[in-house]
Amino acid sequence: MRKIRQRITEHLIPLFRRRLSGVDALPQLALLGLLSGLVTGGVILIFRMAIELPLEYFLPNNDSEAVEQLAPLTRGLLPLAGALSLGLFLHRLALQDRKVGIVHVMERLNYHQGYLSFRSALVQFVCGVGTVITGQSAGREGPAVHLGAAFSSLLGQRMRLPNNSIRTLVACGCAAAISASFNTPIAGVIFAMEVVMMEYTIAGFTPIILASVSGAIITRAVYGSEPAFTVPAMTMNSLLEIPWILAIAVIIGIAAAAFIFLLDYTGRYHQRPVLLRISVAGLLMVPFAIAIPEVMGIGYDTVSLTIHNQLPFWLMLTAALAKLVVTALTLGLGMPSGVIGPTVFMGATLGGAMGLIGAMIAPESASSVGFYAMLGMGAMMGAVLQAPLAALMALLELTLNPHIIFPGMLTITVASMVTSEVFGQKSLFITILKSQGLSYQNSPVIQALRRVSVGAIMDRSVMRVPRQLPLEECRQALKSGSKWLVIDGSSGPTALMPAVDLARYLEDKTAECQEANGELPESIDLVEIPANRRDVAAVQYQATLEEALQAFDDSKAEALYVQRHVAPMIQRIYGIVLPTDIDSYYQYRRT
Repeated sequence: MRKIRQRITEHLIPLFRRRLSGVDALPQLALLGLLSGLVTGGVILIFRMAIELPLEYFLPNNDSEAVEQLAPLTRGLLPLAGALSLGLFLHRLALQDRKVGIVHVMERLNYHQGYLSFRSALVQFVCGVGTVITGQSAGREGPAVHLGAAFSSLLGQRMRLPNNSIRTLVACGCAAAISASFNTPIAGVIFAMEVVMMEYTIAGFTPIILASVSGAIITRAVYGSEPAFTVPAMTMNSLLEIPWILAIAVIIGIAAAAFIFLLDYTGRYHQRPVLLRISVAGLLMVPFAIAIPEVMGIGYDTVSLTIHNQLPFWLMLTAALAKLVVTALTLGLGMPSGVIGPTVFMGATLGGAMGLIGAMIAPESASSVGFYAMLGMGAMMGAVLQAPLAALMALLELTLNPHIIFPGMLTITVASMVTSEVFGQKSLFITILKSQGLSYQNSPVIQALRRVSVGAIMDRSVMRVPRQLPLEECRQALKSGSKWLVIDGSSGPTALMPAVDLARYLEDKTAECQEANGELPESIDLVEIPANRRDVAAVQYQATLEEALQAFDDSKAEALYVQRHVAPMIQRIYGIVLPTDIDSYYQYRRT
């Protein structure tokens, strides 16, 4: 058993990591995707139970969404007390530790190769549970995505995988989280690639699909195979409805643009103390909670009632507008809430209200209110997130009805274009990143370089040697067949030289000594002999080619030595990367 464990540690695990450094490690990535989905599914299960169990205990009739049945005073005080508690909690944290949600995941992907900490996951868990159970206008899907991404990232960090693999694991965690929350595996895959990663790759599909499916399996084992909403059979009654469907798409596109604008405008106060901002957000919730309690919490009970046409027109319209305003204001002020759930709520209620108007105008040809509510849900999600394909897949999986594809495509596309092209609004997450002074680079070149680790292209024919190298060790270094010599100085590697230059020097020096009947020196100063030496800088073994290019730009070095921590204060050099290696690899892959 000990020999088997030693063999795995010394041979199989390094080989596994080496394979993952390239883009063709499909079996290894598939295994990681499966593990990521199982881990994420378990985490999301715990997260949902942490929300539902307290609510079922305290709310009437043991219903986790029966917040409307609370007394008006209780409804008003609950979000205010919750906001004060969350504000005090966040006030005690460092600025970086307060960042949660999908925007934080995208930031870590763009600037830190997808490295997320356990501390950030813990903060997100507390904030995600706290916002929902205290009646804030919140969703659980955004926090779930952060949790799935964080624990998948931690899995990769624990296994010391290359950074390109950790990025894939983050995408797997995002897909599994959406899949486990809505019971929509396909939408989870598309969401991860369209919204978070903003790229589609053949190699990425397989692990992300496996993660999404395995995450759904975990939650289905507990909650069953039914989707998030029970949707009656529905279809478009007549093609004459298309003009009204287009009008609804335009209205929802306008509402989505207003939501993004209002959230971005309120976010300009992010420099104010977090306790003050969160307290104001809680105070803003009080009148809404008292007058329109449907806006509190996740609100999926209201969505379900809307789909089944059990709410009056004015309640649906008022709830939609109130949800839009209060969610945008509180999120903009820094309330650590999820945004996907409120987006679903706004779209369903606004679409349902427009459906009732359509039924009044043309009662004989109008489709059901639930049909329009589902179209509104998909349109709002597609417009706010600027993710039409993910919204369409979510719509299809939530309804289990292929007849909704045609009107869904029309509604989602038009609403997304109205938001982006008419009003110039970007995706909500991109807008929030921009307001924080951050960007999200997704050019084809950057994406290609992020998919590959330096371990895939580095030259492993390298030997680390001291500056003063004894003559016998010079000969041994040349006999080893190493192509490159990394010269060690007093504070680490200082230069890189081709081994052939040392061989040429020894050959010339030997001939010179034979002619003069002299003797070769006992040691060679590798910095003093004639050679094509290059300045070097370090890059970690896990780094992607994008990070390697950044290291070249920052250090102005001519070569990078690839190192890894093998023990405390001990770094082992595994290879050498030159700028031409990166250029050659990219040109080869591109052609």
